[in-house]
Amino acid sequence: MRVLLVCLGNICRSAAAQGVLQAHAPDWHIASAGTGGWHVGEPPYPPMQAAALSRGYDISAQRAAQVTPADFMRYDLILAMDAQNLADLRAIRPADATATLRQFAHSDVPDPYYTRDFDGCLSMIEAEVPAVINDTSALLSR
Repeated sequence: MRVLLVCLGNICRSAAAQGVLQAHAPDWHIASAGTGGWHVGEPPYPPMQAAALSRGYDISAQRAAQVTPADFMRYDLILAMDAQNLADLRAIRPADATATLRQFAHSDVPDPYYTRDFDGCLSMIEAEVPAVINDTSALLSR
């Protein structure tokens, strides 16, 4: 399974979700990207790294990337961290896209870059990961 997690800048939410999901689905290829390119090449935001590391997720080796139309062919599943990210992804999705596109959680994952609630963001991500794995497994069996 190839999964791409997407948020705005790829330095907080999607980076953290990549680390958490990879820990729970080690056989999957999991990556993350942002809809914007402001942070391309940068590591995750230091407070997000610290919060993730305190829970056992080392995301320090990740580097921000920007989502591209080619990603819709490269990945099986693309998960947006909020409704605006989902709308932005729909806007660049090619007509012949093969990836399934949906939102990561049942509600928006608030951006801790602005809220400063890095632990709350991680708690929400951790709570959603079992559903993501189950839903993704259902996709595979279709």
